[in-house]
Amino acid sequence: MTEHARPSGATDLVPLDEERAVILRLQQGDRSAVATLYGWYGDLVWRQAILPVLPNRELAEDCLREAFRMVLERIDTWNDQGRSIFFWLRMVARNKAMDVHRRVLRDQKLTEKAIVEAEAGGADVPSPDRGLEIEDTRQMVAASMSRINERYATALRMRLLEDRTREECAEALGVTVGNFDVILHRACKAFRQAWPP
Repeated sequence: MTEHARPSGATDLVPLDEERAVILRLQQGDRSAVATLYGWYGDLVWRQAILPVLPNRELAEDCLREAFRMVLERIDTWNDQGRSIFFWLRMVARNKAMDVHRRVLRDQKLTEKAIVEAEAGGADVPSPDRGLEIEDTRQMVAASMSRINERYATALRMRLLEDRTREECAEALGVTVGNFDVILHRACKAFRQAWPP
């Protein structure tokens, strides 16, 4: 097997002696050896650990890079105990993918809540000041929306305020549904950074 050849499946892993040689190079500071490790296991980790959790390609690619970065930072702690490093890589990648998935859901819910509450204003007005609070919040939302990329603001308005489906939003923006999900995720993140104005 050549240095950059990729195994076809988890049962076809690189022999441990080859792995150990590359890992030793990494532990000695040879960062070029990461290309070998990535060539062997990048696609396998991507398919087995990340895509099942994050089907969005762009988020999944970011997650794969981050997982390899984390493993490289901790490579000095690696002790194979007779097992391939693939299993460690897969575990780190899956945990990272789950973290990203939870963060995306949390960001979308928080942003949706802030925008919907600000725009709706609520039916009950418990005090005379409530109307002023609602108007202040609406102005803060508008100010925050004006501080983010217009495309992001449009995505947030369509999805959260107009309650359009993901498919409708994607069509309006001229992108795939997967790309719209990335835009919405980034829009939520940008809004949270701009809030409060």
